[in-house]
Amino acid sequence: MELVADHVSVHFGGVLAVDDVTLRLAQGEILGLIGPNGAGKTTMVNVLSGFQMPHTGAVSVAGERVKRWSRHHLVRLGVVRTFQAVRLFKRMSVSENVEVGCLGLGLSRVAARRQARHVLAEVGLEAKADMAADALSYGDERRVGLARALALQPRFLLLDEPAAGLNAAEAEDLRHLIAALRQSLACGILVIEHNVQLVMQLCDRIHVLASGKSLAMGTPAEIRADAQVRRAYLGSEAA
Repeated sequence: MELVADHVSVHFGGVLAVDDVTLRLAQGEILGLIGPNGAGKTTMVNVLSGFQMPHTGAVSVAGERVKRWSRHHLVRLGVVRTFQAVRLFKRMSVSENVEVGCLGLGLSRVAARRQARHVLAEVGLEAKADMAADALSYGDERRVGLARALALQPRFLLLDEPAAGLNAAEAEDLRHLIAALRQSLACGILVIEHNVQLVMQLCDRIHVLASGKSLAMGTPAEIRADAQVRRAYLGSEAA
């Protein structure tokens, strides 16, 4: 089962943000999406999650082509994303921040609370479920953002810069958490991330974008060895 963007292009005015990109994410794999700032990475995630309609090309979920489906419809099919900015409801508890999304899917309040507690345990925040969201550390805020996505029971989980702002120890903890989630949920996970070390250690495959185009695809070892990728993005970090 795959989430596929097939020859997708997106333009804003005269600027091609994404130019004829084909990307595949299979259930059970972790795919890294990397590239310089402005490469089109977030635009691709917006297309895959229904926040941006492609101008050419198509998206399909498990072989079914996405036409003008709402974002909510895609969530119900299991396509769930996080955002760079978590934006918690600061005056609500940690658990209530997660419950809100469950209620939007039609769960009862009791079921939403049960689901929230379950996913908070998965991300290591069970002990902080009743804490006010505005009392959390930045690292824990990002875990709540991940918990909100997990509560929607994804088949395909799209993470937009999950390690942004984390220190080295927090990023390493996140890497182990994402790897564990792949096992427990059997979902496909796409990771946009500028932390090259995290991507290289975490991902099965890596897709590199540059100036809106696909530059390279392959295993972490293949991407490290790719001369074009080194020149365009990795530089000395690939050494």
